[in-house]
Amino acid sequence: MTSIESQARDDAAMPQDLIDIGNVVDFDENPRCESPKRGTTLSTSTSSFEALDPHDPNLSRLANTMFQKTGEYLQEELTATHAEYRLLERLNNEAIGKYAELKTIASNVSHVMVALNSKYKKLQPVLDNINEIEDSVTKLEQAAYKLAAYSKRLEAKYKEIEKDGKIK
Repeated sequence: MTSIESQARDDAAMPQDLIDIGNVVDFDENPRCESPKRGTTLSTSTSSFEALDPHDPNLSRLANTMFQKTGEYLQEELTATHAEYRLLERLNNEAIGKYAELKTIASNVSHVMVALNSKYKKLQPVLDNINEIEDSVTKLEQAAYKLAAYSKRLEAKYKEIEKDGKIK
């Protein structure tokens, strides 16, 4: 018998004094809320299954198998989730370690940069003097080339004058 047929049979067998004018059932006196072995319960289920009642062994075996498989499935899901969380935790710990290492490296680089900037500021006047000296040397070289060219011209004129003076 299906649960719908069982429900219809229970409704037909319900005493008329439990039904009021608005067809609302008083749940305090509803026989469907009573367990045959335990008395009144809060459940409104129409199942006639009782744990200690004899029932179909095939159904019992299938139910046990279903609960076992469901338990195994849930256990595997929890195991997989736990493994994923452990992996995530390891990844987070590795990332924390790498970031700490990078922070140390960045801190060291920062200290070295501060030291180099300080040295550069101390050497700046010397570097400015070197640049001025380089400019002066460049000007002196140009003057020396001009002087060398002028002296060659003078020498050429002198030789020309000397040559003209011997000939006359």
